[in-house]
Amino acid sequence: MKKEKKVSIKDLKFDSNGLIPVIIQDYKDNAVLMLAYMNKESIKRTLKLKKTCFWSRSRKEYWVKGMTSGHFQFVKSIYYDCDMDTLLIKVKQVGVACHTGKRSCFFRKIKLLGL
Repeated sequence: MKKEKKVSIKDLKFDSNGLIPVIIQDYKDNAVLMLAYMNKESIKRTLKLKKTCFWSRSRKEYWVKGMTSGHFQFVKSIYYDCDMDTLLIKVKQVGVACHTGKRSCFFRKIKLLGL
């Protein structure tokens, strides 16, 4: 059995703005709930709080998901992709993930011809 490599935050590949995209997924049914961005500090805060903490690109500030709405995301596990430039965080979602009141931010479907 191959031993897993220990990965540090500094090993991850952040974009030119110091951000990395993060896919949030329900830990029980694997539903994709949302996509947001983190920087090194928000990853550290997420690890410490065991709740998701993101960097708001529009407001230029940190935000803990659920701090205002009560719809917290409790971190169950964190994965990184093969290029080390995207994170996947599996969470226990309290309430809904989307600010529209939907469970997931991915509720709009593009209609493709022939499908």
